[in-house]
Formats: sequence, structure tokens, C-alpha cells
Amino acid sequence: MGRQKLLLPMADGRPLVRSAVEQVLAAGLDDVVVVVGREAEAVGAALRDLPVRTVVNPRYAEGQSTSLRAGVDALRPGTRAVVIALGDQPRPAPAVIDRLVAAHRETGRPIAVPVYREGRGHPVLFAAALLDELRAVTGDQGARAVIARDPARVVAVPVDLPRPVDIDTPADYEPFRRGP
Repeated sequence: MGRQKLLLPMADGRPLVRSAVEQVLAAGLDDVVVVVGREAEAVGAALRDLPVRTVVNPRYAEGQSTSLRAGVDALRPGTRAVVIALGDQPRPAPAVIDRLVAAHRETGRPIAVPVYREGRGHPVLFAAALLDELRAVTGDQGARAVIARDPARVVAVPVDLPRPVDIDTPADYEPFRRGP
């Protein structure tokens, strides 16, 4: 993108990261941790008045796994599960997070993954029993290998919505910049 995409303004003027975090907050989770890396101070400032904890990942340039690890390491003792959402997805529906939590509670499976019209996506819920596996992820990847390791421990949660868009290119961003 040529600049910090998390600070790109959405059509309503809010930065991308703020839009994404507000959607996560709307799900009513007990604790929201936001991992910041590149331009950490500016990204943190975009969230300043929100009820979140920010954690700086000084190793962000080494790949996604370092941010995953920083977030997991910042969890409070006694955390029972974690929902991992992406900062470059401005519209993770709070109802999807609610459904992941409900599916995890109902089935007891340690991973709950939304399955949108186009297939699997984010956010994803992981039980605390898997935190060490999440910490062991390396390189420029997220938790995909943890999910794939044992399909029997995954509950697929059908969601009759389009998969949220990751804003990775100017073309991805354009509809959000213009608005409806």
C-alpha cells in the first residue's frame, strides 16, 4: 500500500484499524488486546479513547507470527479463549464473533472458524489450551497450521455473509474509501 494501511481513512473518516476494533468491541468480549507494530504510536493514537489494551510488537517486520505471539503473551491469566481478528478487515461482524463463542461453548471444540459464503475466514476462536501452539507459530504466517493440525478439534460455524475483505491493495481499499 506504500503507507501504514491501518491508518487509511474509511468513508466516514475513521481509520481502518479503528473501524475494525470497534466492530470487535461491539461483540462484548471481556478483554480486547490490539497488537501494533509499524507506526505503533500513530496506530495506538487512532484507538486512544477505546477500551482496549495495545501491545507493541517491535519484531513486526519478521512476520505475522510475531504479532500473534505478542498478542497471546499479553493475555490476562485465566483467559479461557481468544478470538483473533485482523486489523485490516474493517467489518468483522460482531454477530460472527458471538456465534463463534456460542459454538465453542456448545461443542467444547477448541477452535471455532467461520465459514462464509466463499469459504473459511476470520475472526477465529482458540481455546486457552491451544495458546502454546499459537506461540509456536513462526515466520510470516498466522494460525492456519494450528487449525489444520487436527480437523476434529475444529467447529465450522456457517455464516450467511460474504467473507470480510482484507484491505491489502489500493483496489481492496477503494470501495471503503468511497463508501456506499
